[in-house]
Amino acid sequence: MRIKFSICVAFAAAAANAAPAVAGTCEVKSGAKAAALVELYTSEGCSSCPPADQQMRQIGAAAGPGALVVPLSLHVDYWDYIGWKDPFAQAGFAARQARLAQRNGQGVVYTPQFFVDGAELGGWRTRLGMEIHRANARPARADIELRTAIAAGGKLVVDAQAATRSPGASANLYLAVTESGLSTKVARGENAGATLDHDHVVREWIGPLPLQDGSARTRREIALPAAWDPAHLVVIGFVEDAKTATVLQAVSTGSCTAS
Repeated sequence: MRIKFSICVAFAAAAANAAPAVAGTCEVKSGAKAAALVELYTSEGCSSCPPADQQMRQIGAAAGPGALVVPLSLHVDYWDYIGWKDPFAQAGFAARQARLAQRNGQGVVYTPQFFVDGAELGGWRTRLGMEIHRANARPARADIELRTAIAAGGKLVVDAQAATRSPGASANLYLAVTESGLSTKVARGENAGATLDHDHVVREWIGPLPLQDGSARTRREIALPAAWDPAHLVVIGFVEDAKTATVLQAVSTGSCTAS
C-alpha cells in the first residue's frame, strides 16, 4: 500500500532473537563492528503487511549466525481510516518514515517498507540478510553505552551515552523501547478475522537528542503501562547522521542477560 506525501509533510550490537533484558539491570556497549538497524514501517490495517511482520519475527534467521542486527517495527497510523485502528500506531512513526523516504529521493511512503541503516531496502524477501551483512562489514562510526534498570515504583530507568568517532560530525542519538510477543485479533479492515503476531514493536520513542561536541548523555525514567510486559521489552539506542539519516551505530539490550 502506498501513500503520496509532499515535502511539507508534518507527521511528527545485538542478536535480534536474544532474551529481552529490561526486567533487571542490564549494561551493553557497542563494538568495533557496525550493527544493522532494520526499520520496518507496517500497519495492522494493511493486507500486504503480515508477511513483512513475519520476516521481522524471524529476522535472526534471515541475518544468520553471528550477524549484528537491531530491529524496529514501527506501526504507522495513516491506514487507520479504512476500518481498523492499529493499537500500536503512532503519528510520529509516519513522520520518520516520510523523512527517510525524502532522504532516499522517494515521493511516496508505503507499507510494508524496510530501511537498513537509513537506506530503503527493496526486495526485502531476498535481500534483507545480504544487507545486514553488508552493514556489519563496515566499521562503527559511533560508540553507544546503555544501562537499564527497574526503579522503585516500577519505572524503567535508561542511562545512555553516545559519541561519534569523527570530530565535528553532526549527529543525533535516539532511544526506543520495543516489545515482542504481541498478538492482535483484527475485527475490521483489510485483515478482518486474522490474528496478527508481532515482535520488536516500538512502544516508546525518544529523540532526536543532538550530540554536542560529538557526544551526548541522557537519563530517562519511563513509566511502564500495565499492558506492557517487562519480560518482553528491549531498549535500543542508535546514532544517526543529522544530515543524511545514515545510521552510524546501534545497540540493544537484547544481548544482555537480565540480573
